[in-house]
Amino acid sequence: MQIPTFPESNHPIVQSLFHHSDQELLTLFQRHPDSGRYFTAIFCRYSPIVYTLIRHSARSPVQADYLFAITWRHVFHELGGLDLRSSQLSNIENLTLQNWLINMTAFCINQAELPPVESVHYSLQGASPPLWCYVEQALDQLPPVLRLMILMAQTFHWSETRISAYLQAEGEAISPAEVKVRLQEGYQLLEEALPEDICEIYLGGNTRDRTDGFDFSSITLEPSVE
Repeated sequence: MQIPTFPESNHPIVQSLFHHSDQELLTLFQRHPDSGRYFTAIFCRYSPIVYTLIRHSARSPVQADYLFAITWRHVFHELGGLDLRSSQLSNIENLTLQNWLINMTAFCINQAELPPVESVHYSLQGASPPLWCYVEQALDQLPPVLRLMILMAQTFHWSETRISAYLQAEGEAISPAEVKVRLQEGYQLLEEALPEDICEIYLGGNTRDRTDGFDFSSITLEPSVE
């Protein structure tokens, strides 16, 4: 079994955090929700363990990669309320971030209902789990129509004409030309909603200073299947 490597592990922003303890990274993540570096550092530290557990339980590498991403998305949402010190003080168990992650991974393995291999379009190379989490978080901040158009364009690869036809059937009078303009607006808003350090780590620098913006077509946006 080959454990995937993630280029973000070598990024200076992430490497600068490697000296922090698990508790320090967790505290920084909880105190700085507008920064993505702390979750990314936790991901880089523990992705080999999580992937190993998942790969031994998944039927195929494709499903393993998708379950790996779903697991880290679940971890992302649960970390905000995690209190390792409280658990230790109350003598519930000697809880560490590592064994908590192992427990979360086991939970996801047992609970997730994965689609068949041919229905999985997620790619670890296209979107590392931390980037996926923060793009999904940014999507939630967009107006509903823009979010829907981006998902139809990126997840289902619909043309502007097909998106326009769907929206018109739903009572939204938007022409294909308007869809194209609105999509560009949505991509710009999506990029602006991402944490600056996530743009630095994953999108090749401070994209807010670029005139072309980031090409989100390289990211596969999947709807929730949990």
